[in-house]
Amino acid sequence: MLEVRGLCVRYGAAPALWNVSLTIGDGELVSLVGPNGAGKTTLVNAIAGVHKPASGQMTIDGRDLMALPAHRFCESGIALVPEGRRLFARMSVRENLEIGAYRVAARIEREAAIEGVCALFPAVRDKLDHPAASLSGGQQQMVAIGRALMAKPRLLLLDEPSLGLSPLMVHAMFGAIRDVHAAGTAVLLVEQNVAMALDIADRAYLLEEGRIVAKGAASDVRDHPDLRRAYLGATEQ
Repeated sequence: MLEVRGLCVRYGAAPALWNVSLTIGDGELVSLVGPNGAGKTTLVNAIAGVHKPASGQMTIDGRDLMALPAHRFCESGIALVPEGRRLFARMSVRENLEIGAYRVAARIEREAAIEGVCALFPAVRDKLDHPAASLSGGQQQMVAIGRALMAKPRLLLLDEPSLGLSPLMVHAMFGAIRDVHAAGTAVLLVEQNVAMALDIADRAYLLEEGRIVAKGAASDVRDHPDLRRAYLGATEQ
């Protein structure tokens, strides 16, 4: 479905990603792990159309994403849950969700989609008319994921969904990600909780200093020496 080849991204003159390539198949859950500053958010934002790559190729079902303006990425079936949630704090939960359904196809099924979000996150149902700012951090993350799902994406990009959440809420969030994946949506998960991210993934990529240094089945990446080095500073004896 998604193919990224030789992607390079810069911030001004400073390079952030070098020659990055990855693929995500229909309905696949892929985890992208790596230490802070590795370029994970930059990569996810490039796939979402937020950052314009300097060079490389990105296609979805063979369609050239590099030729599209940023607002057309969602029409191609891609939705992003950004790091930090980025909800409209003074707007109600319902209004935040409805923003995600701006695509014509999604707008037609808006009420059914809201019901689907409430089924996935029951705690949201009683908060629909409350300002987003009044919700707990975990509830706000639920709304952020729900807003992306309102667009009915084929590929959901999740950037650090467990950030700042309690351990109990982290487990609930990963359970919801499993449910979204089981329903047929492909997921690219960027996550600092490496153990949990690899537990639920079909495949994984390890990004370090803007480069992919390991890839494969999640179990293979878990055992890769570069993962231990990236996170623990461990080296082979």
